[in-house]
Amino acid sequence: MTTPSFFPQVKSRIRFEGPKSRNPLAFKYYDANKKVRGKTMAEHFRFACAFWHTLKGSGADMFGPGAWARDWSGNSLEAAEKALRANFEFCVKMGIPFYCFHDRDIAPEGATFAESCKNLDAIVKLAKTLQKETGLKLLWGTANLFSHPRYTHGAGTNPDARIFAYAVAQVKHAMDATKELGGVNYVFWGGREGYETLLNTDYQQEQETFARFLQLAVDYKKKIGFKGQFLIEPKPKEPTKHQYDFDTATVLGFLRAHGLYDHFKINVEANHATLAGHTFEHELTVAAAEGKLGSIDANTGDLLLGWDTDQFPSNIYSAAAAMMVVLKSGGLGSGGFNFDAKCRRGSNDTLDLFYAHIGGMDAFARGLLVADRILNDRNLNQFVTNRYSTWKSSLGKGILKGTMDTTALEKWVLNNGEPSLSSGRQEMLEIVFNDNL
Repeated sequence: MTTPSFFPQVKSRIRFEGPKSRNPLAFKYYDANKKVRGKTMAEHFRFACAFWHTLKGSGADMFGPGAWARDWSGNSLEAAEKALRANFEFCVKMGIPFYCFHDRDIAPEGATFAESCKNLDAIVKLAKTLQKETGLKLLWGTANLFSHPRYTHGAGTNPDARIFAYAVAQVKHAMDATKELGGVNYVFWGGREGYETLLNTDYQQEQETFARFLQLAVDYKKKIGFKGQFLIEPKPKEPTKHQYDFDTATVLGFLRAHGLYDHFKINVEANHATLAGHTFEHELTVAAAEGKLGSIDANTGDLLLGWDTDQFPSNIYSAAAAMMVVLKSGGLGSGGFNFDAKCRRGSNDTLDLFYAHIGGMDAFARGLLVADRILNDRNLNQFVTNRYSTWKSSLGKGILKGTMDTTALEKWVLNNGEPSLSSGRQEMLEIVFNDNL
């Protein structure tokens, strides 16, 4: 790695010391080599550093600009190179095997599109060298189609075809960069794909142009032979009042309606789930039920605040519930857990970046262990099996196979009378869950 160090307070790689350790710069539960259900923790999680928050975060929020600056801060190409080197040093010291980025995170926007492309190409060249030196890999790349003023009214849904064209060109170059760096996924997040008021919005037009936008990406993926998985990240609101990728079910319905279903999976973000009025595990379950769970933004929101706070996850209960879904679905494939999370405005020391990631990784590692214990609980599994047992009977099989029509079902009810009500045992099952924490 380069010298001098960007993180001189952390002398060596963060180690696993076990639950009894009181060292805040050590893992208590995340043991990368520990096997759970035949896979190591490292294989289960495929943790990734989110470049935009971890390296480019400044403590800014809607009530104030950045509260701190880093040694690598700035908008020049030289600053971008420093930030990239800091990213690799951080990931190596944390033992995080992947990173992910938006194109404008890792390379500054130029005065022209051509200059922006040139800047990104230069950073990709350095990133390729650093990946080779460190073994770090790219989980996914994406294009920032929401920060620049040109995207005020959206990118793939913009009412101006000229801006639509610009967005497509930017995606093309970001996808080229992702492929060049061996990225195994590419993410689409419609940061401003939505509306503030229907008074100036042609809803049908924007649905059609967004579908065309995604189809162009699919076509280009085939053209360049990019083998990575396409992912869409749902979000219900903010910055627009209503965003078209509201939640997982909405996205899957949109993909079906426009012939795009086979080309995408879902990148679920915990904070976006709660903004949509769902739990994290609900969104994971909806995606997993259709074999569309692709990757995870590991963060959390504050239920007392109404915006996307992007905090580091620390709730063991939530992590365990999420990991139950992930384990039952067979894992994330080429996806992983990226920490789309930022330190609080008052956490201004670079050491706080380490504490935050250690806490998040430990929370999910502990959640994995709890989920494994719960899923191995025969009483719980048997209860769920018994609850749905009538669907294995001749009645249930006949309904599902279509051999019992409406008249046949009426006859069955007349012959068998009122069915008995079975308890869902929610309170008991919550005890079982808590007993395994």
